[in-house]
Amino acid sequence: MKRRWLLVLLAVLFVALASWLWRERTALRVFPDIISAYTAKEYCSCRYVMLQPADYCRGYVKQSVPISAFLETPEAKRVTVSGLGRSHSARWLGERQGCRLEP
Repeated sequence: MKRRWLLVLLAVLFVALASWLWRERTALRVFPDIISAYTAKEYCSCRYVMLQPADYCRGYVKQSVPISAFLETPEAKRVTVSGLGRSHSARWLGERQGCRLEP
């Protein structure tokens, strides 16, 4: 009898979890893009708009989700970050435009 209730409870929890995952599928799909895009854009802004040192900016954009690659090209004022299988670049466009993610 106890085992039956446990199985029913597990089945209900599984259905609830599956329903939540289905409802949030769009947000969950774009999450990997957010990590690398945010890091590239914010690091670019920190370095080239706020003119902070590289070490400070690395700490400023550090997140709990690790990134797998980080490439800064100072002469082009461009930053490329990879994380969770996605890669994004941001580039400084000028004083009035600041930094922008590249398509």
